Amino acid sequence: MSLRLSTVILPHRRWSEGGRTAWTRAEQLGFHTAYTYDHLSWRSFRDGPWFGAVPTLTAAAGVTERLRLGTLVTSPNFRHPVTLAKELISLDDVSGGRVTLGIGAGGTGFDASALGQEPWSPRERADRFAEFVPLLDRLLTEDSVSHEGRFYSAHEARNIPGCVQRPRLPFAVAATGPRGLRLAARYGQAWVTTGDPKLYETGTPEQSVEALRGQIGKLSEACAAAERDVAGLDKVLLTGFTPDRARPLESLDAFVDFAGRHRDLGFTEIVIHWPIPDSDFAADEKVFEQIAMESLAQLG
Repeated sequence: MSLRLSTVILPHRRWSEGGRTAWTRAEQLGFHTAYTYDHLSWRSFRDGPWFGAVPTLTAAAGVTERLRLGTLVTSPNFRHPVTLAKELISLDDVSGGRVTLGIGAGGTGFDASALGQEPWSPRERADRFAEFVPLLDRLLTEDSVSHEGRFYSAHEARNIPGCVQRPRLPFAVAATGPRGLRLAARYGQAWVTTGDPKLYETGTPEQSVEALRGQIGKLSEACAAAERDVAGLDKVLLTGFTPDRARPLESLDAFVDFAGRHRDLGFTEIVIHWPIPDSDFAADEKVFEQIAMESLAQLG
């Protein structure tokens, strides 16, 4: 099974002070896709520079030609389907059809209360996600949409001419629970996971592999229920959140071993974070570039 290698470039640097360079270098290194987080702020970066995802991706589209671009991930925490659809159609147009929307239910981080609301419960996040994704699908595929839902409304929302990619840009749905997996099976062109969060602190790499195997099994069941072949759905692993989170970027050999084990599970895309010194994503830049240029050839 072939494997793609992608990266995440966090939007923490001014465009003129290294932001642009990272995106152009990602294309030079041959990454399949360069994603960015769609947050208002994130964890240890909260009190430092942090820029918006859609403007960053629009700028990246203007300085690259082949590199796919995307969010990993957008959530309903501070987004509305109507305005998001307009931004995505515009971004897809500017990039010439190179955009993938990573989308998830969101969490309890800083985004959850930045607009002044109380953080939603897990059930409400799931409920909102279940309404958000189908409505966004309609907004990106229909010229005019009206909808009166429990959480979101649209009144004759126009989205002409639609996406460059037809019938719309692809969705990469982040999910591990049954409701999210059903959304991935119905609306996703890809499925995204970071592993099992319960194993992050005290789990082992072997336990993580088994947990991921179980997640793919549940995805297969959701696809079967939707009368869809799971093989037609790309499976994306965002690294950095499994028990062996640092080891894959320690050396080329370590990454090839990690990527090979996860390819054998059925993953079609591995995403690694662009190195950021003095952070959770610190790594040797030379090793990172070597992995980008040589790992897929070693994996065959």
